[in-house]
Amino acid sequence: MKKYKSAIILLVAFEVLAVSLWLATGNLFFFLNFTYIGICIGVGMALSAAGKKYAREFVQFGVGLYMFVFLGLICRENMQIEGFWYYLLSGFFGAGVLHYAVAKIFGPLLFGRGWCGYCCWTAMILDLLPYKQPQGPRKKLGFIRYIVFALSLILILLLFHFGKATKHTLFVLFLIGNLVYYVVGITLAVLFKDNRAFCKYICPITVFLKPMSYFSLLRIRCDEEKCIHYGKCLKVCPMDVEVNSDSRQRKNATECILCNKCKKECPVKALK
Repeated sequence: MKKYKSAIILLVAFEVLAVSLWLATGNLFFFLNFTYIGICIGVGMALSAAGKKYAREFVQFGVGLYMFVFLGLICRENMQIEGFWYYLLSGFFGAGVLHYAVAKIFGPLLFGRGWCGYCCWTAMILDLLPYKQPQGPRKKLGFIRYIVFALSLILILLLFHFGKATKHTLFVLFLIGNLVYYVVGITLAVLFKDNRAFCKYICPITVFLKPMSYFSLLRIRCDEEKCIHYGKCLKVCPMDVEVNSDSRQRKNATECILCNKCKKECPVKALK
């Protein structure tokens, strides 16, 4: 039972959130939405603890397709950062704002960059590419994410200024934005031979994720006394995290997506 502790914690956390929002708003959708996501994540974490290789992919497609296809394409909700700015500036604290609050602003205090590893519909596709282990040193291009972050806010402010900030416009932006993300993400993956290049250098969501992830409750821990510095954990980490250190100040500490690849490669089980 102990090895399923993380799965139980996350499942309970999402169920408490689901019930709380349902009771507070009277909207059954919130209960069904967060219950479904919590079950997907909880089952995925349990599968991971049981050593199943497809555990993370189960969650990625279970949550990613639900949010992209059902919430995005069918319900026409812009779940991108532009949708967050739109709803926030409109004073409407509905699906978009709640999504960001739970997954990308306050939730990372519990599960860090878990969103990137288990739920993101952009990374869901990028992770299917063949460049699963980064080739070569990390590029000094992380500043681009802040430019994209600022431009997304400026775009929504301009739409409000010119009276074009409507749900229809936001839906069109959702379609265009996702197409651009996929094209840029796949292009960077091929150029840098790194599936996660888009996540490291371009994705604006990381501006929210990084500071909170530093204090994450759930994180990969390293027993440094047991570690023999075999080095394979560093090579397989898709986010270039210095996983053979237990310090929160370790290199790229806030980049960990909890994929557990490092843990699976450790010959002495120093990672947990």
